Amino acid sequence: MAALCAAIAGTPAARAEQLVIGQVAPLSGPEATQGRAYSFGIQLHLDQVNKAGGVNGNTLVLVRKDDKGLADETLAATRQLLAQNAPLVLAGYFGNRNIAELLKSGLLDKERIALVGYRNTEVAPDGAWLYGVRATLKDEIQKIATHLATVGIERLGLLYEEGAGAAAVQGATEEAVKRAGATLVTRAGYPEGTTRVAAAVDKFLADKPQAIILVTTGAAAAAFVEDYRSGGGAAQLFAHSGTDIEQLSKRLSETHMQGLAISQVTPNPYKITTRLTREFKEAYAAHPDPEVPLSYAMLEGYIAAKVIVEAVRRAGPRVNRESFVKTLAGIDAHDLGGYPVNFRGGRTGARFVDLSIVSSTGRIRQ
Repeated sequence: MAALCAAIAGTPAARAEQLVIGQVAPLSGPEATQGRAYSFGIQLHLDQVNKAGGVNGNTLVLVRKDDKGLADETLAATRQLLAQNAPLVLAGYFGNRNIAELLKSGLLDKERIALVGYRNTEVAPDGAWLYGVRATLKDEIQKIATHLATVGIERLGLLYEEGAGAAAVQGATEEAVKRAGATLVTRAGYPEGTTRVAAAVDKFLADKPQAIILVTTGAAAAAFVEDYRSGGGAAQLFAHSGTDIEQLSKRLSETHMQGLAISQVTPNPYKITTRLTREFKEAYAAHPDPEVPLSYAMLEGYIAAKVIVEAVRRAGPRVNRESFVKTLAGIDAHDLGGYPVNFRGGRTGARFVDLSIVSSTGRIRQ
């Protein structure tokens, strides 16, 4: 067996290892649907890779811990994971405060470890060791604003989560709206980490913008759409990619779901339009027991895993944290199958943004 692994690795001195990818994410709580989907997407690709013999003879293992969406839990679980499992890389973290506190703690810098793939509702938290595999929130907001302006909608509103990054979200939205030739007439926030949107609903009902951009968590988006539509609000609603369609369809009526638009930072996972989506759907269909439904968040996790695997492959059989980060940062215009990734120009590796419309049954239609 050792001889076989050495042959796969391409050098007689190589020794096969288990390479750990560590994830701390909301596997329970309000954002659990997306956290678990992202995690399953990572595992889906790792299973493919390991079944084919691993990478340079090494197998890849996902170790995940539940932070319930709480920033304090994120830090505690990350410290535990680093101490007990010695991961090569971290992946699939969620939440504004969670990521901000992780950066503030200095853990990533101390451990010299990269975080590849994360989700939040802030504008470019560009910290060392963070590598995004999706377009930025600014890219999404610009796409929404430009689309609305092209169809003659010029009076816009913004719903955002309050907190340290709120000013940056407002500034980015103001800039995008102005560039599109529209006007941001109303902005309203809700308390960070909650779904308390009643005051914001009242403000939008009074001001009557033509469309509202939602830069919120999935749970807050669901609460807002329900209360706003129930109150007679008629503006078009455009949510950013963090909104969970599964969560919306479980909570909202068919009337409330109809016509909601969501910006997406991956290709449509429900259709085979690229080599990436074909491989993804085939892997999902072949899995004996999928723990969560197919989703955009799952495809994003799958993408994060593909990026990690590519960096591990390029780094060679003796990969460590230092060589992994160096190799990752050197990835230039790598095509995952219709989804290019490039870290040569910075730590945001992708720029893909599309808009989708949700049907009354909670299905995506482009």
